[in-house]
Amino acid sequence: MLARDRAKTVVNQIVAERLPGVNAAPVTDCVIDNASASEIALVARASVTGITERTVDTVVDVTRRPETLSCLAQKGLPMLMQARL
Repeated sequence: MLARDRAKTVVNQIVAERLPGVNAAPVTDCVIDNASASEIALVARASVTGITERTVDTVVDVTRRPETLSCLAQKGLPMLMQARL
């Protein structure tokens, strides 16, 4: 659970930076819910080591998955939002 919480903090930062003015929380929830355990661990590590290009690439990759896009659509977020990340 700690890793998920740390990963959420990192994803929130990435979303807030790349999509200013967008409520990051629902995007973060969709990303975390559709990330693998190893992806969550990688993103969570960035809360200690700092966000790298690999961290951002991992988050972007998760946003492009059909399950994540479906989650974003269910939350009323534009389907193409991931293209802006």
